[in-house]
Amino acid sequence: MHEPPPPPVMIIDDEAHLRITAGQTLELAGYAPQAFESAEAALDALTPDFPGVVVSDIRMPGMDGIALLHEVRRRDTDLPVILITGHGDISTAVEAMRAGAWDFLEKPFATERLVEGVRRGIDKRRLSLENRALKAELEAQQSAPGPRLVGRTPAIQRLAAMVQRISQVEADVLLFGETGAGKDLVARAIHERSARGGRPFVAINCGAVPESIIESELFGHEKGAFTGAVERRIGKFEHAQGGTVFLDEIESMPLALQVKLLRVLQERSIERLGSNQPVPLDIRVIAATKVDLKAAAEAGRFREDLYYRLDVVTLPIPPLRERREDIPLLFQHFTVVAANRSGLEAPPLDTAGISALMAHDWPGNVRELRNLAERYVLLGATCDYRLDALLEGVDSEAGDMALPQQVELFEKSLIDQALVRHRGRIREACEQLGLPRKTLYDKLRKYALRAEDYRQRLEP
Repeated sequence: MHEPPPPPVMIIDDEAHLRITAGQTLELAGYAPQAFESAEAALDALTPDFPGVVVSDIRMPGMDGIALLHEVRRRDTDLPVILITGHGDISTAVEAMRAGAWDFLEKPFATERLVEGVRRGIDKRRLSLENRALKAELEAQQSAPGPRLVGRTPAIQRLAAMVQRISQVEADVLLFGETGAGKDLVARAIHERSARGGRPFVAINCGAVPESIIESELFGHEKGAFTGAVERRIGKFEHAQGGTVFLDEIESMPLALQVKLLRVLQERSIERLGSNQPVPLDIRVIAATKVDLKAAAEAGRFREDLYYRLDVVTLPIPPLRERREDIPLLFQHFTVVAANRSGLEAPPLDTAGISALMAHDWPGNVRELRNLAERYVLLGATCDYRLDALLEGVDSEAGDMALPQQVELFEKSLIDQALVRHRGRIREACEQLGLPRKTLYDKLRKYALRAEDYRQRLEP
């Protein structure tokens, strides 16, 4: 396996000996220095999505370091720029940092200081490019019609190919996967991509319907069929006419009802309770289970004939731990969904956050990941968006707080988000939050927030 190339570092200085010295230092530290004697030459060589860091002197003939910084940030706001000066000019340093410089070094500086600044900049740049690639991939996947199977691992790509193939045929399908792996999503994807996509999709959780009424729920009943049947009721199968019936947790279906389900699958007709008149069905059946139905049949917990009738096309759904490379992409997808629904925004994951995601075992699979992403958006501000705290259900700041204090912390987070989004403009923030101006000012004083701070953050 090929080693990845060393990260590139642009070194821009009009003095040759400084370019050579800095280049040797960075090369020994494992980087690939690229030396330029002018800002103009460096900009000509700067490519989109440059995977490294820019290190530049401030005082140079022609375009100086500050002007270079502004141009680099115009092209790519996420590219780290480290500026160097030998003049001890504090005002220049302040100007550079406010303009968005990643770091600021004053000559003479220790080589360790340069290497450390570059190392942190490279880490930040790698994360920015990863998030950018995830966002682009997510947008591409979201443009596909119907429910989306988000991921790029071979396991999810094979699943997507099977879903596409199965959706074009009329066979009934058995989905097998752990709790939270996404069986409902796969069933909907098959339905939406099939010729039945415009017709009803009726989902039934066989484990959630009481055994005493499940037969009536599925097949319907006639008026007077039993005590309380005051009028005719159309069952789920009949309601799905022309579409798809999704039987989740089919292993929970009572054995007596399994006999009737087998007849429905074979004859494609039902009889309402209290009626002898068959009702023809034009439906597709997708069943889902989290247990080994063959083993359950051998143990007498599931009818063997029904198992073989369902086992025409079986589609295994991989658990999340078997497609870990998809976890960051899925997490970003769920944060986008949660942010759009709540009107809040959350920062992209940092290296520690991605490490926490990848290290977790995910017993709840995709459902657990989605719930974590929603907590990250809604409650992340209460623990500095630390995923390890959210995964443990521990909140470093709010864990021991009473409910009123946690509500105040959440309210402060909402106000902060609104001020960031509208750059400190009170009128727009009031409109978003649905608050009168005086009320917002009262809350700003309560939480020690200042609108002008949010304007200054974004000044060039």
